[in-house]
Amino acid sequence: MNSPKEIAQNYIAIGTAKTKLPVGKMLVLGILAGMFIAVAGVASTVASATLTGSVGKLLGAAVFPGGLAMVLLAGSELFTGNTIIVLPVCCKQATVGGMLKNWVFVYIGNFIGSLLIAALVVFGGTFGLFENAAGGAAINTAVAKVAMTFDDAFIRGILCNFLVCIAVWISFAAKDIVGKISGIFFPIMMFVLLGWEHSIANMYYISAGLFAAGNEAYLAASKFASDISALTWGSFFVKNLLPVTLGNIVGGSVLVGLGYWFIYARDDMKAKAAAGK
Repeated sequence: MNSPKEIAQNYIAIGTAKTKLPVGKMLVLGILAGMFIAVAGVASTVASATLTGSVGKLLGAAVFPGGLAMVLLAGSELFTGNTIIVLPVCCKQATVGGMLKNWVFVYIGNFIGSLLIAALVVFGGTFGLFENAAGGAAINTAVAKVAMTFDDAFIRGILCNFLVCIAVWISFAAKDIVGKISGIFFPIMMFVLLGWEHSIANMYYISAGLFAAGNEAYLAASKFASDISALTWGSFFVKNLLPVTLGNIVGGSVLVGLGYWFIYARDDMKAKAAAGK
């Protein structure tokens, strides 16, 4: 197992390499990650629809970590995890411009991948499972997400990506697949169970709810069948995606990236500077 200091040293090289990827590769790898997280969201929605109440929510939370497992093991680029790139930037191994380029194009790719899966799932009839209960659950989730205040969405975004980036960090400690998956599981399960907000997951959840709301059978299975007016593309972007994305950046780059730079990398920089390297 790699120690936390070894993880920091390894991530400096990994994060730097991420900033130097060609834009085309950033986009395609971002699309794949968006698809992986969206598929996990589909499975979580369907799993939670099989049972009501807290047990259903726990089951859905237990399924969702498979998304990050696919992201890390199959090879792709996830915006929320990449907020840790601030670590090599602080070590002067990567540039701010390179980091921002990665964030922008990976974010766009994540959105495309999430939207693609949402459309395929809704128009392919997957949400018809359990007598359309899955479709109703998708709409309920989307409406709840756009009903939050800006402050709530921002804070939940901070908390969520703190756990997501800790999961990514833990995965770099393991040297085998079993260790990586087990390390990922609990932080991701916890953020889903606690109702914290992940911008890329929400790209799927809310777009799927918007698509599903156009299906009369899915809408009838939703508790919001009588009034779906709050669920719009505008509310998706302004009331959820914007504050959650900002919160995710703070949670990942400040709480994890800057935190571990201060603990494990800053002294090494000072030592190298003193040695004239």
